[in-house]
Amino acid sequence: MANPNVVINKGADCPLCYAPDPALLIWQNAFCYVVAVDDPDYPGYCRLIVKNHIAEMSELPLAEATYLLRLLLAIEQAQRQILQPDKINLASLGNKVPHLHWHLIPRFIDDRHFPEAVWALPSREPRPHPERQQLLPLLHHAIKVACQQLYSGDLRQ
Repeated sequence: MANPNVVINKGADCPLCYAPDPALLIWQNAFCYVVAVDDPDYPGYCRLIVKNHIAEMSELPLAEATYLLRLLLAIEQAQRQILQPDKINLASLGNKVPHLHWHLIPRFIDDRHFPEAVWALPSREPRPHPERQQLLPLLHHAIKVACQQLYSGDLRQ
C-alpha cells in the first residue's frame, strides 16, 4: 500500500502537492486528505484534496470520483450535524490552483459575507463566535470517523 503521507504525482510549483501542515490535517489516506482552513471568520471550513495532481473531476476513474463525492457528502453531513449552519457552500474552482480540491464552507447568516460568496467583499465587520470555535475538535473527530468509515482501502468497490 502507498504511503498516505506522500503526494502521488507532484505538479510543478503546486502548493497542494506538498504534505499538509500536520496541525491542520484532519484525515488522510493514500488517495486524498482533509485539512481544516484556519479562518476565524469561517469556523469549520475544510478542504478535501486529491493527492494526485489533476485538475478536473472528470480525470478521475469513475470509482474514484464516486468515492470523492461520497467523502464530500460525509464531511458536509458532519459539518451540518455539529455546527448546524444556515448553509454549506461546496466549491471546486481551481482557477488559481489547478489541483483537484473541494472547499466545504459552513455559512451562517451573520458571517461577514452572507449571502455573498466568502471571496466577495465583506458586507459587515467580523464577529467572533467562540461557541462555534469550541465545536471544532468535535467536528474534526466526526469528519475523521466519517471518512474512515467510507475507506476500505480499495476504491474500486
